[in-house]
Amino acid sequence: MNQQTTIYVVSDSVGETAELVTKAAASQFAASNIIIKRFPFVEDTSNVEEVITLAKLDGGMIAYTLVKPEINEHMRSASLREGVPAVDILGPLMKKVSDLSGEVPMFEPGLVRKLDEDYFRKVEAVEFAVKYDDGRDPRGIMKADIVLIGVSRTSKTPLSQYLAHKRLKVANVPIVPEVDPPEELFRVPKEKCFGLRISAGKLNEIRRERLISLGLNDTASYATIERINEEAVYFESVASRIGCPVIDVTNKAVEETANVILSLIHKKTSTI
Repeated sequence: MNQQTTIYVVSDSVGETAELVTKAAASQFAASNIIIKRFPFVEDTSNVEEVITLAKLDGGMIAYTLVKPEINEHMRSASLREGVPAVDILGPLMKKVSDLSGEVPMFEPGLVRKLDEDYFRKVEAVEFAVKYDDGRDPRGIMKADIVLIGVSRTSKTPLSQYLAHKRLKVANVPIVPEVDPPEELFRVPKEKCFGLRISAGKLNEIRRERLISLGLNDTASYATIERINEEAVYFESVASRIGCPVIDVTNKAVEETANVILSLIHKKTSTI
């Protein structure tokens, strides 16, 4: 029977990186009886001494990701002093990156986890924008950070996606005279809702191009000035009833409109 080997995974954060690397290494020894014990949030030298004592008693080893230089150095010197095998997982790589880039590391524990959380918030926001695009499900209105309203072809969908990449959950709702707006629009805090206005001439141009791209007649009522004006009047009445700010997107890129919205949100939160 193979002798049990205990590896103490030590980190000044949650220890996920150290454990993942250690497991990857251990997986190459299928016949070995390897036990991995994680010691997260090691923040002072007394913690280091405790782990070294345990590893020495077990005849085990230590794999560590200690970002703070003083704690890292204590682990290195103390493990040598006690004759406990220890592997610094991040230190040598950080040193090489620093030498190559000329940049000094931040020495801040847990940054990988923060980056991961930020990534997943972004993915969640993008999925939200897709799910609640074009008024598909009015329940999203109450869950959203931002609600966009506007007539067809006012860039609601690309704007929703752009804001989603800023980790904001966005629902958008088309405003059509023949369809009553969902009641949720009038229950959501008006500060979360933003109307998108566009000039009749510009919208006429956009809609005609859209019809042509679909192989349809560009004289259809959808693209006529009369129809566009009708929709615009109805949109203004809905926006007025909600009491939300309205942004003219006629000559704005999606990024510009997003910046206006983010600025308005920032001003609102900074005055609370």
